Amino acid sequence: MNSTLQKLDKIVLDPRYHDVLEIVKGVRNGAVYGGKVRLCHALVMTILFRHGRIQDKAKFVLKATKEHAMNLASYVAIYKTTLYMLKKRNGKSSDIDTLLAGLLGGYVIFGRGGGSAINQQIVLYVFSRVVLGLSKLSLKKSLITFKDKAHADKVWSIFASVCWGLVMYMFRTDPDCLQPSLKSSMDYLYMDSNSWSGLRTLLWHNK
Repeated sequence: MNSTLQKLDKIVLDPRYHDVLEIVKGVRNGAVYGGKVRLCHALVMTILFRHGRIQDKAKFVLKATKEHAMNLASYVAIYKTTLYMLKKRNGKSSDIDTLLAGLLGGYVIFGRGGGSAINQQIVLYVFSRVVLGLSKLSLKKSLITFKDKAHADKVWSIFASVCWGLVMYMFRTDPDCLQPSLKSSMDYLYMDSNSWSGLRTLLWHNK
């Protein structure tokens, strides 16, 4: 047994297989990370907002966890495989390869499954981080400048105010247009707090 493991260790540490094994480990990490993130999120959201039998809740959590893990693992597989193929073709890797691989993986895994709530959450999460990253990059490249920190803080205050004003207005006028998990959270915060049947449902329980 030990000799077999030693042989396998020798193979996986062989530089000739490094690029291919990067894909394997990437898929593994994508599945593990996606599963961990979604399991915690789905479990909390199910406990807080879902009603019904425990078996149905468990099925929902497992289904959501599986979908997130599979989607992230599949994306990593496409991304890293594309990078590997481009590197083999061009003889070296380049920055533009990451853009092309990301575009392909994003379209195949997330672009064609827009109806999935989980896909929407993942893409919107990435979108918000990209926007924040681009704003920091603009500052780094001096494309955007502020006179001082107070000026920058004022811009952030306006941005935060507009975001919250718009989401509350949409929640009032067109709540069906909001992402389902966001709407559920807002229902809990702003609608369920409008009614109670006694001290028990005022302080200790929501309903």
